[in-house]
Amino acid sequence: MAPPWLTELAAKAAHSPVPTALRPPANGAGRSAAVLLLFGEGPEGPDILLIQRSSKGRVHAGQPAFPGGGVDPGDDGPIGAALREAQEETGLDPSGVEVVGTMPELYVWRSDNRVTPVLAWWHTPCAVHAASPDEVETVERVPVAELVDPANRLRLRHPRGIVPSVAFRVRGLLVWGFTAGVLDGVLTAAGFERPWDRSRVEDLPPEVLDLAARG
Repeated sequence: MAPPWLTELAAKAAHSPVPTALRPPANGAGRSAAVLLLFGEGPEGPDILLIQRSSKGRVHAGQPAFPGGGVDPGDDGPIGAALREAQEETGLDPSGVEVVGTMPELYVWRSDNRVTPVLAWWHTPCAVHAASPDEVETVERVPVAELVDPANRLRLRHPRGIVPSVAFRVRGLLVWGFTAGVLDGVLTAAGFERPWDRSRVEDLPPEVLDLAARG
């Protein structure tokens, strides 16, 4: 059974306002997609499942992300898509997962996706791995305690001069962009966030920029 903090988060998230920059186009443009925010209980407390996308990919190459992808006709909506994609990408057994809710659609302009984040509890964890090597390089269960550790938090500056955005440096991963923004909001709403130095700003690494420019 999902812990109270997660069910409360799902109730709040369902009605949370969408930031202007992430609002889907009013004309209905964009492909329907979903990602799975899968929380579980690990040796260090609550954790969340993240993947690192293959550096060979065309869009979002090499970036840490939540498991997920496009909604197919046979998926029965975003929840089905999130679970199917997570199974394909990580070997996840969906029978060990309890879906607790969904968040409002968020628009990712770079891939033209209208993304529904699906919140879930991993009540019966299983072994996970990079089950689709062409799409995924690594799979990590990242403890929430590491994500909210002030030492692992920073903001990244894009060379175009865009306002620095939140990021996390954990388990050898630099989590940034859409995934970091959603994580930041979810961790704050769940009451996990700890004070951190928002003046710590670094340039987006050139190798990360090169991969991101592929799409």
